Amino acid sequence: MAADSDPESEVFEITDFTTASEWERFVSRVEEVLNEWKLIGLSAGSVNPEKGEYTSGTWGEKCLDINFADFKFYITHYFLKQECEKDNGKDKLEEDSFPLAMQDLLCMNNDFPPRAHCLVRWYGIREFVVITPGTNCEAIISESKCNLLHSSVSIALANSGCQVPMFVQIQQKWRRVYAGECQGPGVRTDFEMVHLRKVPSQYNHLSGLLDVFKAKIGCNLSPLPPINIAIRFTYILQDWQQHAWPQQPPDFDTLLGGEVGGVEFGKLPFGACEEPIRELHLATTWPHLAEGIVVDNDVYSDLDPLQAPHWSVRVRTADNPQCLLGDFLTEFFKLCGRKESTEEVLGRGMPEEEGKENSDISSALSKLTEPAAAVPISKLSVSNIVHSARKHIRRHRHTDESPLKTDVLNSVLLYLFPDAAVEKSSESSRNRSAPTITSGIAEQEKGPDSNLYQHLKSAPSDSLTYRLALCVCLVNYTYGGLRAVAHLWQEFVLELRYRWENNYLVYGLAAGPPDLRCCLLHQKLQMLNCCIERKRARDEARKVLEGNRGRERKVSGGGPSDRPTAEAAAGSTREVSPGKSWDSWSDSEDEFFECLSDQGEGEAAHAEGDKEGSKVKAEGRLHPQGNMTLLNSTEPLYIPVTQEPAPMTEDLLEEQSDVLAKLGTSAEGTHLRARMQSACLLSDMESFKAANPGCALDDFVRWYSPRDYVEEEVEDEKGNMVLKGMMSSRMMIPGNMWVEAWESARVTPARRQRRLFDDTKEAEKVLHYLAVQKPADVTQNLLPCILHAAILKLKEEESVEDIPSVKKSIQQAISQASKLLHTLSHDYKKLEDFISQLMALETAITQARSLKAKFATCEGGTAEDTEELEKFVSSLLEDPEVVVLGAGQGPAGSIIHRLFINSQRAALLSPMEDEFGLEKKPGGGSNKVPDFPPPAGREILLRTCVPRPAPYSKALPQRLFCVLMKEEFRLAGAFSSDTTFF
Repeated sequence: MAADSDPESEVFEITDFTTASEWERFVSRVEEVLNEWKLIGLSAGSVNPEKGEYTSGTWGEKCLDINFADFKFYITHYFLKQECEKDNGKDKLEEDSFPLAMQDLLCMNNDFPPRAHCLVRWYGIREFVVITPGTNCEAIISESKCNLLHSSVSIALANSGCQVPMFVQIQQKWRRVYAGECQGPGVRTDFEMVHLRKVPSQYNHLSGLLDVFKAKIGCNLSPLPPINIAIRFTYILQDWQQHAWPQQPPDFDTLLGGEVGGVEFGKLPFGACEEPIRELHLATTWPHLAEGIVVDNDVYSDLDPLQAPHWSVRVRTADNPQCLLGDFLTEFFKLCGRKESTEEVLGRGMPEEEGKENSDISSALSKLTEPAAAVPISKLSVSNIVHSARKHIRRHRHTDESPLKTDVLNSVLLYLFPDAAVEKSSESSRNRSAPTITSGIAEQEKGPDSNLYQHLKSAPSDSLTYRLALCVCLVNYTYGGLRAVAHLWQEFVLELRYRWENNYLVYGLAAGPPDLRCCLLHQKLQMLNCCIERKRARDEARKVLEGNRGRERKVSGGGPSDRPTAEAAAGSTREVSPGKSWDSWSDSEDEFFECLSDQGEGEAAHAEGDKEGSKVKAEGRLHPQGNMTLLNSTEPLYIPVTQEPAPMTEDLLEEQSDVLAKLGTSAEGTHLRARMQSACLLSDMESFKAANPGCALDDFVRWYSPRDYVEEEVEDEKGNMVLKGMMSSRMMIPGNMWVEAWESARVTPARRQRRLFDDTKEAEKVLHYLAVQKPADVTQNLLPCILHAAILKLKEEESVEDIPSVKKSIQQAISQASKLLHTLSHDYKKLEDFISQLMALETAITQARSLKAKFATCEGGTAEDTEELEKFVSSLLEDPEVVVLGAGQGPAGSIIHRLFINSQRAALLSPMEDEFGLEKKPGGGSNKVPDFPPPAGREILLRTCVPRPAPYSKALPQRLFCVLMKEEFRLAGAFSSDTTFF
């Protein structure tokens, strides 16, 4: 049985030739893609594209991945988006009509398009499919692989009936060599290409290329059908020596020279430090030539660029030219990533000095917390101790180690604080400085960009914060980088502390609470100004009280009609105790708010004089509230003097909201949150009770929240209609916070209450916040201001040049910056990209300025020439290629011609020869120096329509595009043949 089973167990290999191979799968996949893109069927009947449509039109692109075994290819469909064909055009389709690509081979409307795919330029086709190797795949170099791919394309086109030409990229990618095919009913076009590094001598002219073209088409007809010739020569101008760049870089040594009035400090630099236009390409074109009209061989050529009927120009700009504004912004932005603190950058004093400094500060803090002080509080301030510590540090720092020189630092500080000299001169001028702080800002608000800082969360353009940003940017770029910035910031903070200690308002800040629409640093400075204003007001009130007290001691027997005595008596009632001096209860500066608005106190004193027997005396009255009286008596209802709410910056508001949110939603948390939020309400209630003895909660609600006190007409016992008031339903809720606050409120006037806004504490918090800022933190806080200044500078420069595209881009940049800067934490990667956009705008403006200088009209130019040149320069910046009206004889052509002449003389003549050669005629005939250099590139396009391959075949389009350059020779041919009659 075993022997019998052996033959049955043998395995025979069977080859199934019906199984598709990898090549067949690849061809099938190509056919599927063509069907998916609906490229099957006739494509004839379309009208010829309009002139210039290949450049101005929109090109579409579709791409898919296909595989040949494990080799990846990209198949891409390129097509010109055109309007839909009319319905009557479909009736003209014929089965034997030429494919669309064959019609495009002979079309002359889009020769030499400046911006298009290379195959569009070489073959003039408007739709095609390209198969290219994958990104990481090797190039198709071997002849067998190239033939295999070409065969795959032929089979796919034949099987699918697609009339769109299909190309395969072969050889190395940088060579841009393609082989392709287009099939139609009874016709076929082969796209072939030759690419060499050097131009063969026999084909270095038109006559040799014509011989190649005639030999390839192999037409035996006599005479030969005419060949249409189009020629373009391109000349490159690189030497701008004879035309100086119009902007000179600023002399940074003179920035601080002379009077400092903000002329240099208040502006950012602008413009390129090098020529932003790298090259000018002049293309001279002969669009329609016949074979016998022009002569171009190895001996002689008729192709003179000055005689070309068509000129066009394009410019090549410098890659990232160095521009001043961009450099300033880039260096400023780099500081945002530094980690060093101010102390690490500037260095510290000796260790023993550090110990003394720490001990001094700690002792100062301990003395400040004592309940009573033996010396005046001003001598125990932290600022005095810090000043002494700074002096110790400065003793150990050599003068030559200071990052900023004294004169530079003084000039910067004088620019930042121009009121410093005035304020130090007299006390009266200090008091008059407050109105001048906002006068410039008020004028600035009238400008067209007055609200730009709100969109960018920056600061007004003449505020201290804005000027500080400009100074930090200038100091960073010009006077020492990080160390100079740290030094300037340290001196800036010391100046602020000096102003706080001496009651000098900070110049350049709008009055009022912090503006939350501005950056955080600006808000902090405004908060410091609020503290200084409160402190100055308290000092003024103290002087008034001391003056009243002094007059009271001098007056010994004044009558009741003596007004100063009455005021002194009223003033004495506002003291804590008659025997205590103001300085003796030093904690009052932290615990109490000294009322500044005591209007009506004199009148209140007279009214209280008539009620000497009353137990409770009214205090802190402002004025009566109309004719209203208290509900429980006939006394008028007085509006009390209240504390102003505490100003807050956005970080304090966020901190407060976080604290309130952390209390949770429990009953206890809700109750605590309500009490924290009712501090201002409790203060107003205490002030109201002090101003209106014997009042009730209803009286307070009538003044504070009239809508919560409802009055209705009711009938009394006698039948008369009277008004009866009652609290609203909201106030009647059990456990209402208003009721609890009223019950807990004491009878305390505003000047004796604990301050809602402790200006001393808040000022020290602001100064501490500023003192601990690292240079990187400073630049991050000032970044919105410097971007604001950069945008204003761009708008200013653009208005001079009037470039519509740049103007539109600036508006888009403002919208983008508004989104980026209105967040507490900035996305610095996006901000870096945004700065790059601003640099590109600066480059565009400098390019326009350079071109306008080069194409400026001469003194004898007409207004029409000037207008034409302005349009020409504007088009150069917008369009890829601009036609020169009048070719070499027009105003722009004459300037271009002169530029080439100057460049040739500078390159080929010595200075002496150039000087003597100026009198020679510029036409170039008798000059030994040609007007134009040899063309950098020559493009020759040959077209005809002949029967091929036999004389009795259909007459089909033939095309050869030739490119002759110094290191490139390319022939791109499209040769059609009749596949029916051959």
